[in-house]
Amino acid sequence: MLKSNIVITVPEGLCPFLKTEVESLGLPVTSVTPTSLSTEGASTEAMLLNLRLRTGHHVLFQIAAFRCRDADELYKELSKILWETIIPSDEYLTVVSNVRNPTIRDARFANMRCKDAIVDRIQARKGRRPDSGPEQTGAVVSLYWRDERCTVYLDTSGEPLSRRGYRRIPLGAPMQETLAAGVVMASELKAGDSFVNPMCGSGTMAIEAALSLSGRVPGLTRQNFGFMHLLGFDMRAWEEMKAAAKGKVLKTVPSQIIATDNNEKAIEAARKNAATAGVEQLIRFEVCDYADTPVPPPPGAVILNPAYGMRLGDDKELVETYRGIGAFFKQKCKGYRGGVFTANTGLAGQVGLKAKRKVPFVNGKIECRLYVYDLY
Repeated sequence: MLKSNIVITVPEGLCPFLKTEVESLGLPVTSVTPTSLSTEGASTEAMLLNLRLRTGHHVLFQIAAFRCRDADELYKELSKILWETIIPSDEYLTVVSNVRNPTIRDARFANMRCKDAIVDRIQARKGRRPDSGPEQTGAVVSLYWRDERCTVYLDTSGEPLSRRGYRRIPLGAPMQETLAAGVVMASELKAGDSFVNPMCGSGTMAIEAALSLSGRVPGLTRQNFGFMHLLGFDMRAWEEMKAAAKGKVLKTVPSQIIATDNNEKAIEAARKNAATAGVEQLIRFEVCDYADTPVPPPPGAVILNPAYGMRLGDDKELVETYRGIGAFFKQKCKGYRGGVFTANTGLAGQVGLKAKRKVPFVNGKIECRLYVYDLY
């Protein structure tokens, strides 16, 4: 696969962290939007991005761009692409699209015409057509159509990169893995820091911190990517890439990672998820109230993700919880960077400390902030 434009999709709020990641890999950043970043490279770079990115969701490799006015023209232009050299005839194919064209009322129709063009061409040249369906577990083609401009990508990720594969027991409303990784990055965690995560729930944030501090890249926990289902997939290069990444993983870290929760089932789930991620031995789990969380000597970061009612006064217990977090910071976390992740500015004010930074994020569709405090 020759060098081409690569677009990486990302949830709103995470693009600054994604940009840092891409630049750290030595790749150019050619454009940035609130929900995507563009770079360039060949299939090797696409595989590397899938292996190493902590905050990106989909790595899209551009294969064509053309003018297109309606569905018939879409079929005609797509039929010109050499699909028989890209997708095996015995593969499973999924088409996803983002369409805004006045002739298209339902994006599913664009998906169908795109799929038909692909499988009809492969059928004509190979005598067999790929199976197709909605599951993004095989080859995935992504169609981006705006007015009369259409761009076609291979989704080299397949399922979103947020699905690391380690969270077997998610519990209720867990923080998405990529969001947790962004929050950890926003805490400015670095080698030698401890990481303390009271109210850890199913452990996602503590696990992402452990992956970061140990140098374990998130792609090592996944068994399937979209690029594995394309003709020309270089298995040898992929295995060498993974081996190089594994060779840099630390078996121990020179600091402590502590995760606590007052729910015994949450700690049990977090421990099992950490084991699946390969970092259980790096995290100390305890069942206790957040205020009783053991805090190692500084430096480090202590991050909490408490519940947030949408209006101050809805729940008096939440007011007391946020005030308690402020007391916990003052009494037990001196020398640390403190962090509270919440969508409720009123409750955040109950912490009683002046935030050094307020880092914006979006959790699902809810605008949130990570309030970062220097705890002198």
